[in-house]
Amino acid sequence: MNKTYVQTNEKAKSERKWLLIDAEGLILGRLASEVASILRGKKKPVFTPNVDCGDYVIIINAEKVNVTGNKMEDKIYYRTSGYSGGLKTRNLKTMLELQPEKVLEKAIKGMLPKGPLGSDMYRKLFVYVGPNHDQQAQKPVVYKIDEGDKK
Repeated sequence: MNKTYVQTNEKAKSERKWLLIDAEGLILGRLASEVASILRGKKKPVFTPNVDCGDYVIIINAEKVNVTGNKMEDKIYYRTSGYSGGLKTRNLKTMLELQPEKVLEKAIKGMLPKGPLGSDMYRKLFVYVGPNHDQQAQKPVVYKIDEGDKK
């Protein structure tokens, strides 16, 4: 009788890789879903849902990401101060001008599991504006994402 292999936390931590993704010209949602899948470890044959077995991901050129349709004006990001009337809104165009890394981080975080496991996965994500990053010492491997229909 064959036994099912179950990944352990210690084994998963020792097998993690560092991946570098250039976001220039990629579609926001497609990039986010691919990165969320990598952070979870779903592309690995030893994927276990209750174990953080994903890889580290570094994303550069976050400000050069594309969207389809009218999302630049129609997509709204909300935040609140907690006080009455403290609701603040920004559209995607403004967010890309002011905080382009937050746009990618919010999109990817929303696709990860909620709770402590998702928080551990989210900590393995590093998003940078521009082509430079601080993880040269980890020797990241360039990971190509199929562009699909570029806008």
